[in-house]
Amino acid sequence: MNAVVERTQAASSPPCGEAPRFTEAELLRFITTEDPEETEELFAAARAVREARYGRAVYFRGLIEFTNYCKNDCLYCGIRCSNRALRRYRLSFEEILQCCRMGRLLGFRTFVLQGGEDPYFTDERVCGIVRAIRREFPDYAITLSIGERGRESYEAFFRAGANRYLLRHETANDEHYRKLHPAGMSLAERKHCLFVLKDIGFQVGAGCMTGSPFQRPEDLLEDLLFLRELEPHMVGIGPFIPHADTPFASYPAGTVAQTLKMIALSRLLLPGALIPATTALGTIDPQGREKAFRAGANVVMPNLSPVGVRKLYSLYDNKICTGDEAAGCLLCMQDRIRGSGFEPSMIRGDFIG
Repeated sequence: MNAVVERTQAASSPPCGEAPRFTEAELLRFITTEDPEETEELFAAARAVREARYGRAVYFRGLIEFTNYCKNDCLYCGIRCSNRALRRYRLSFEEILQCCRMGRLLGFRTFVLQGGEDPYFTDERVCGIVRAIRREFPDYAITLSIGERGRESYEAFFRAGANRYLLRHETANDEHYRKLHPAGMSLAERKHCLFVLKDIGFQVGAGCMTGSPFQRPEDLLEDLLFLRELEPHMVGIGPFIPHADTPFASYPAGTVAQTLKMIALSRLLLPGALIPATTALGTIDPQGREKAFRAGANVVMPNLSPVGVRKLYSLYDNKICTGDEAAGCLLCMQDRIRGSGFEPSMIRGDFIG
């Protein structure tokens, strides 16, 4: 795997080195390799690139899962609209602000408002929430993760004060996308939304699942090629984990090994990206998030949602940290980061291009 070593020098030159231009054949080889020495070389290269841009800092974002209603019926997702077994909830305007206030007391400088595509939260309601947070927390980063909307909606959110937007594409292969989503949803629309968000001026996050049903190595290659084309500011990559109340309940989960390789390759292709060590990775492996840091990740998103609703935001089974108070979760994560040789950071942690 000499190509990794040979081509990461530029990406490791702070702050604006160019990403190495791997060929498609090289990327596919990295995706499929099972050689432990080659894989560790890949991780070491990713760490070098991450440290050149961001040092050993791991940035914290305060996650607020404010609604588990969703109009979509994605086949892999536990909050899909046809899941009648799930008790639904919506946080009130005041409950959302109280989560932010708790986050401020704990030292967070970024809030991530995440929810299903809930028609109740109209543009007017979302803008009202964002404006209220911006008034009370003028220098904080406000991230939205509420799915596909039209350009006018995104522009309204941006004017209201949101400055980051997460919208994972899940898979960049159109045929694979159709196998994971119901009729009426399209990869073309998802990609269009991402480019619109970037054009408006948001710091944009995309990303994919590893090990989802019907996925081939070539699909993961397409994910990397799409990320290279989009050049997002954030990349979220986590393993598929089945949920008992979905059509994919009996499918195996994605693997830690494949997820870590995709994190490392995303770091090499996008040296400045902010890449989370996801809760999903920590769910399938108790050391999953620590392994992600060693593969190039540099973000964690502890949950600020009220403890009483956390289990209800059930995207997949056995999600960790649903019963922990925010303060305890924060201290635990800080200790684990330090124990892995990295440094927890509560600053905004903006994208470094």
